[in-house]
Amino acid sequence: SNFQLVIIFIVFVLSCSLSAYLSKPFTNYIGLTEENLGGFFLPVRLLAIFPIYQVLLVLIGFLFGQFTFFWWFEKKMLRGMKLGFIADWFEKKRF
Repeated sequence: SNFQLVIIFIVFVLSCSLSAYLSKPFTNYIGLTEENLGGFFLPVRLLAIFPIYQVLLVLIGFLFGQFTFFWWFEKKMLRGMKLGFIADWFEKKRF
């Protein structure tokens, strides 16, 4: 429905914005700074933030009552990146 579509868009916006907001404290906590990495800082930071975004997407989707859609979306994305074994592992554990 249109209402569910709006909720899904809101979840995407919130999870993306929150992961961007949390990126600086997270990278500082694990010791990734621009002084340490120089020109590689941005690519390494994006790779470090990617798992945070994935978790936030499913978590915020759950909070908005759209867990089924976002869990399906997450599994499809992992399989598209040839990381389907992660989705299969979660399916076996029944999370």
